[in-house]
Amino acid sequence: MKAFTALTVTELRLLSRDPASLFFTMAFPLMLLVLKRGESAPVPGYLAMIAAIGGMGALPGIVAAYRERKVLKRLATTPVSPLLLLGAQLVAQVTAALAGSTLLVAAAIVIFGAKAPANVPALAVALVLCSVMVCALGFVIAAIMRNTRGAGLIGMLVMFPMIFLAGAAVPRKALPDSLRQIGDFLPLTPGVDALTSAWAGTAAFFPMLILSGIIVAGTALATALFRWE
Repeated sequence: MKAFTALTVTELRLLSRDPASLFFTMAFPLMLLVLKRGESAPVPGYLAMIAAIGGMGALPGIVAAYRERKVLKRLATTPVSPLLLLGAQLVAQVTAALAGSTLLVAAAIVIFGAKAPANVPALAVALVLCSVMVCALGFVIAAIMRNTRGAGLIGMLVMFPMIFLAGAAVPRKALPDSLRQIGDFLPLTPGVDALTSAWAGTAAFFPMLILSGIIVAGTALATALFRWE
């Protein structure tokens, strides 16, 4: 437990020193909120965006770099399992998503006078599930791509279209029917739906159930494909 805690703290420290991670997790959603003049309606989508940026924009490249630099292989020869490092990376990304989301929600309420979420516990659960889900997909990308540059590139190429088509960046009702139909099958869409429902205080059980299923499937696929070197 001490080793896992130490690894998690180290991963969080590394994330906090990464200007790109700080900007896209903390500052970029706030900029979007300002452009929307503090409207609360887009906030749940922005929360899903924060999760996706960490889980798919950053995590694949980080994990692939650890493998490429033989960090995971060296850990396998020590009492500290490389699984602990991957778990620490997961916790760090989820924690960063929670921190960025808390900042965004607080700014929306305090600065812009937005209405507070109707069901805070459900919103927190939906956010954690969404963050873990995109991290599971990020691990799948890291498992498939054998080098750091490729993993980071594929993560970005998957993340950006999904953010727009799933309704995280813009409302899905503003999209053409053809694009909206594509969004129906994207894994981030139930994340946006769960966060939106929790914010409004309506039932979010079904999209949360879908997120849980994607987490299980993504974890199983990443486990089957992942290699330590």
